[in-house]
Amino acid sequence: MKKIQLLITLLGIALLSSCEGFLDVMPSNSAAAETSITNANDAKVVMNGLMRRLASSSYYGRDFILYGDAKGGDFAIYSQGRGYDGLYTFNHSVSVGNMGSYWSQMYDCILQANNLLLNINKIEAAGAGTTALSQIKGQALTTRALVYFDLVRLYGKPFNMDKASFGVPIVLEPLDASAQPTRSSVEAVYTQVLKDLTDGAPLLPKTKVNGFLNYYANKAIQARVYLHMDRYADALAASEEIITSNVYVPYTNTNWATSWATPFSSESIFELGIYAGEANLGTGSLGYYLLRRLRVTGALGWFMASDYFLNTLKQDPADIRYSMMERDESSTTRLGSCLKYVGGPALTGDKGTASATNIKVIRLSEVYLMAAEAALNLPSPDKTKAATYLNMIRKRAPNLAPATSTNITMAMIEDERSKELFAEGHRYFDMLRWNKTIEFNDDFIFPAVLITTREKTINRTFFKAILPIPESEINANPKIAEQQNPGYGN
Repeated sequence: MKKIQLLITLLGIALLSSCEGFLDVMPSNSAAAETSITNANDAKVVMNGLMRRLASSSYYGRDFILYGDAKGGDFAIYSQGRGYDGLYTFNHSVSVGNMGSYWSQMYDCILQANNLLLNINKIEAAGAGTTALSQIKGQALTTRALVYFDLVRLYGKPFNMDKASFGVPIVLEPLDASAQPTRSSVEAVYTQVLKDLTDGAPLLPKTKVNGFLNYYANKAIQARVYLHMDRYADALAASEEIITSNVYVPYTNTNWATSWATPFSSESIFELGIYAGEANLGTGSLGYYLLRRLRVTGALGWFMASDYFLNTLKQDPADIRYSMMERDESSTTRLGSCLKYVGGPALTGDKGTASATNIKVIRLSEVYLMAAEAALNLPSPDKTKAATYLNMIRKRAPNLAPATSTNITMAMIEDERSKELFAEGHRYFDMLRWNKTIEFNDDFIFPAVLITTREKTINRTFFKAILPIPESEINANPKIAEQQNPGYGN
């Protein structure tokens, strides 16, 4: 009965936050929320639900990853009007195309994490804490850190651009119904993210935990955060702790190709489980959004690789990463369709169903690339170490000459991140933190159209480089209207 009551409470959070501002939601201070978790088993039920929320269509299950690639220059659209064009065209305003589902979904996750932490802290204060409960506490803290890191990158300027500018509201405990918290600075949000990660790390296991966050996932998120802050020594230390642990094994070129049809494979540090009867989005799944039009029933050809990405991949025609590329609808030879999230050419996913394919949120390959970048950007660059780490990924293209301490450059690392992490939601955020100009493959759209909501090239000074605070949130919290992102008005 207790668990049923809790699930009803959590369902209420999800339903309310999908249509209202998060400040209208008052789940965490209800009697049910405060008494439903009494032991580690109850906490595990909530953590299961929290991972399910991360895998939703509004978050890692589809939309957040699309956001990170559609805006970064490695994706193109072949035709307008098929859906989600606004990500590519930056067709965002306060009331239209504001992608408010990100805001509501991510704060829903934070509310659930806060509720979980509140109850665990009460159990521990009463002297009834356990090792299992502490582990879940570490997972909740790490989850909250990840969500806040994602939120601040969507709604706040890059840390290394203007850390004093507005980030997002920091909510760490149950809210009174009348509360109207305002936006903290980008720097304050990053500080909270690192605090949660630091507090959570020692509570987590150093073994693989399929479908959940562990110690090394926490360290990988730390490395991501430190790179965004230009704290290269810290990013390198976090990355190397994962690499030297030997808990994860780098893919060979052969098993790189098969890894996308293998759940929880050797490089997967954090992977969200997607099952046919659970979190499966069917034709609305990420995999279907990247298939060519009518490749299977329901595939409408939403996104494909840009010429710019394919030109980078063509550095070596034998690059193993071509194994996850298939022809798109523009021709019989252009390999612009990505098969990562349908399990590869067989389209059987990683469990027999194309759309029920796990989302690999953090892989060891990314950690090697972060280590290479961090080593190269130290005050006294360690080019030998940078080349060694880069070559672990560069070998995917067997005909490319290995990087060395004399020839390694950031451009080589940038290209390798593009090729290795294509369609995994990183490119746009990388381009912003690197302060790079992004060029879009608009001339590829058929029939030709004029995009009026952005130029062909943008950089991070473009006001639409970050999202507006959605209208629904402003209506729920008038105070935040005064903190709308510049260019969007109130």
